[in-house]
Amino acid sequence: MDEMPENRKNEAALSYESTIRELQGFMDVPLKVTVQLGERRMKVLDILRLQSGSVIDLPKSAGENVDILINGKLVAFGEVMELESSTGIRITDLNTPA
Repeated sequence: MDEMPENRKNEAALSYESTIRELQGFMDVPLKVTVQLGERRMKVLDILRLQSGSVIDLPKSAGENVDILINGKLVAFGEVMELESSTGIRITDLNTPA
């Protein structure tokens, strides 16, 4: 994998800092962050049969990336991690346009 030349790294850092300064007035705007493990279509009858302890089978396997959405738009992928006393998501990749 090619490393970015030092001058390109500096340009990218300056561009990032400039963008952050421009957005400073929006930093406190709340956004809805959703982590989507998967989705499944179910018949009404199957939903009515759900009870405590029921398991809904999802199309993703354990260890697969989860989708991270901000205000309904897919922005990144991550993996579920166990933290000290809770669960978190480690971002593994950003959903950048090609």
